[in-house]
Amino acid sequence: MQSSVSIRELDLSFGSINVLKQLNLEVQDGEFLVLLGSSGCGKSTLLNCIAGLLDITDGQIFIKGKNVTWSEPSERGIGMVFQSYALYPQMSVEGNLSFGLKNAKMPKAEIKERVARAAKILQIEPLLKRKPGALSGGQRQRVAIGRALVREVDVFLFDEPLSNLDAKLRADLRVELKRLHQQLKNTMIYVTHDQIEALTLADRIAIMRNGVIQQLGTPNDIYKYPQTKYVADFIGSPAMNFIEGELKDGIVHTQDTQFDMQDYNFKESPKNGPVWFGIRPEHVLVGDSVQNARHSLSVLVDIVEPMGADTLVLTHLFGSPFRVRLDGQFSVKTGEQLPIGINTAACSLFDRESEQRL
Repeated sequence: MQSSVSIRELDLSFGSINVLKQLNLEVQDGEFLVLLGSSGCGKSTLLNCIAGLLDITDGQIFIKGKNVTWSEPSERGIGMVFQSYALYPQMSVEGNLSFGLKNAKMPKAEIKERVARAAKILQIEPLLKRKPGALSGGQRQRVAIGRALVREVDVFLFDEPLSNLDAKLRADLRVELKRLHQQLKNTMIYVTHDQIEALTLADRIAIMRNGVIQQLGTPNDIYKYPQTKYVADFIGSPAMNFIEGELKDGIVHTQDTQFDMQDYNFKESPKNGPVWFGIRPEHVLVGDSVQNARHSLSVLVDIVEPMGADTLVLTHLFGSPFRVRLDGQFSVKTGEQLPIGINTAACSLFDRESEQRL
């Protein structure tokens, strides 16, 4: 499949600070790629480099096979949606949508057609005569998306477009964005620090840390097979549990027990040494499932957090904080002993020093 956006050996420095480091990324035609990471990891900086809003220090950027490394943003065939709506307050919605097209001297009939099509796709037809001050946050963001949509470009860039919205509106617009991508089939590159947005929207996720892509893969691959401890900790809510251990001849030795890793899928022949033993709260077995577990233990319940469909139990295992996610109807109280089971096939092992997956 042809690459829609190709980034090759990209470096970006501000003075002596290296923000993006030898970064390579191929975004396929029609793909929804999410750049995910904590604040300061370089994800918005990378998006701005693709858009041409920042001059890179070294490397090359190709869009639809054309080298755009030093091209102006207007020459790159992109549409960009920012975190702030950046609408013209004195103009109507229709005026905001058509402003860029009028500046490009496009024929009036085509402008009208494009605005009407974008308004229909985004379901903002009844709002065309209103001004931004009379719109809700969600409606304003739809208009901001529409302003990119009318340009009919090959690549859309989104820089945390939902982060200013409340939780329910964010969830609603997330569905709309997914529907929009399925309908248009354009390439979309989307920046967020919200892992739920990433997991629900992306065809692939690139998780970034300190200007480097830690892992690039499908949401399922990243959730099931995180390649570093950082990725494992970042993806999943609540986060993965980690226990310090020592790997010796295929067995992880912790303070009080041993985990036989014969069911674990090692990437290569494991070396003995200190490891992080990780398991997600939802993979800890409870109730009748414990009797089928390879390893069974008991923990003292510290705190119970009912969350409706789920209940989260906070406890400790071998001196480390440990969380267990239960069915919302599971009966458990603070101060009780909770029998749990662990199957090592559902676990992750990371070298303690390099934090790479074993």
